[in-house]
Amino acid sequence: MILRFAHPLVALSACAAAVAVVLWPRLALAQKDAIPAQFFRLQSAITLPGADPDWDYLAYDRQRARLFIARRDAGLWVFDTRRQKVIRRIAQTNGAGATLLLPELNRGFAVNEDGSLTAFNMTSLAPLKRVRVADDADAASYDPVSGRIAVVSSDSRKVTFVEPRSLTVVGAVALETARADGSAADGRGAILLNERDRNAVLKIDARTMKVEAEWPVTGCSQPTGIAYDAIAHRAFIGCRSEHPVLAIVDGDSGATITTLPLGRGNDGVVFDGLRKRIFTTNGVDANLVIFRQVDADHYRMEQAVTTRPQARTMAYDPDRQRVFSVAAEGVLDPSKPANSGPSAFYPNSHFANTFVVLTYAPAKSNH
Repeated sequence: MILRFAHPLVALSACAAAVAVVLWPRLALAQKDAIPAQFFRLQSAITLPGADPDWDYLAYDRQRARLFIARRDAGLWVFDTRRQKVIRRIAQTNGAGATLLLPELNRGFAVNEDGSLTAFNMTSLAPLKRVRVADDADAASYDPVSGRIAVVSSDSRKVTFVEPRSLTVVGAVALETARADGSAADGRGAILLNERDRNAVLKIDARTMKVEAEWPVTGCSQPTGIAYDAIAHRAFIGCRSEHPVLAIVDGDSGATITTLPLGRGNDGVVFDGLRKRIFTTNGVDANLVIFRQVDADHYRMEQAVTTRPQARTMAYDPDRQRVFSVAAEGVLDPSKPANSGPSAFYPNSHFANTFVVLTYAPAKSNH
């Protein structure tokens, strides 16, 4: 059959309609498969210089949009997230494994592996004082009720309490655990501390500097990352179990409310109280797993985003919904001591100039 058209425009319209009929199923399929804009995705990956990079915890200063990266032997680095560049290595911070920021005092603290704290001015980034407060240090939390810093020393098996202005030690709590890990303040005068080797969480009163309780975390082994919801009184604990989970623990009774499947190699857990989201970074499986808090006792997995191997620690910008993590290209050198805890082939060396700052945000965000 031959179609005849009285006018060229009619012919063009007919052709366009025919093309639309052919393409419509494909367009519909593409729209159906499109990733919704609220899903997080990589916004930027900025490589920083440095030989054989090493790192641990991150912290974010939301007022100045600065990311603090504890790079151990290389010290504490400050990354400007607006200009996407390093602006400073803070002096007197060699051995930095974590950063504690107290905006109300305009002070930050590098937590150094030799058990010292390096206080610095958050505005100028100038170091104020480096004082040894323990024999070793892994991380620190701040209790706003007592106004004290709780310094966690896993090797020494203790938590040391420090006055943040004078950097004087006011007391310490002995620990039975040999693998103290992540800690968080509950906002009511207590510090919650993960005991990785005891599959439990410890509750310490920061005012009396005494242990209040030790709670086994049901269905969890090797608890690592932790965050706390001070409104619902819930602790969110990342567990490096054979089958990793995020455990939800009642901060009053210590009961395990529920557990949800998690990626392997967790180190970072952050709670966004405004949007009721729990973010977790899992370095072995290289994913960012995000959970939704439906209410205090009910949670669901909202999304899981592919990241990069060893992107295990994190910091969060609640104003622009940005998740920051870091990673590097690694290798397992059999001639050096290996850490097989996270995985059988966990890297023990990294290639120079491969350290990357990763920024993730909802796809609809304009960064």
